[in-house]
Amino acid sequence: MNWLLLILGGLFEVGFTTCMGKAQQSSGITALLWWGGFAISVSLSMYLLHRASLTLPLGTAYAVWAGVGAIGTAVVGMLVFKEPAEFWRLFFIFTLIASIVGLKYVSA
Repeated sequence: MNWLLLILGGLFEVGFTTCMGKAQQSSGITALLWWGGFAISVSLSMYLLHRASLTLPLGTAYAVWAGVGAIGTAVVGMLVFKEPAEFWRLFFIFTLIASIVGLKYVSA
C-alpha cells in the first residue's frame, strides 16, 4: 500500500510541475487557477511522500518519489510543452525507470 501512496505522490509531483508550467504561460484568473492547482498538488505530493516514508526507507522513498516525478514531468514536457523527444533523453528516462524498479526490489 505504501508503494502505491509513493507512486501517487510522484504523480502529484508531475501535477505540480505541470501546473507551474501552465501558470507561467497564463495570465489573470487562469494563472491563479493553475497556481491553486500547484499548491494543492505540492501539498498532496509531500503528504503522500511523508506517509510512505513512515514504513519505507526514507532514501528509497525519496528516490522513487523523485524518479516518478522526473519521469512523468519529462513525458509531460514532451507531450504538452513540446519539448524534444530525442534518443538520449528517452534513453536516460528508461534508465531512471530501471533504477526505480531496482530500488523497489532491493528494499525490504
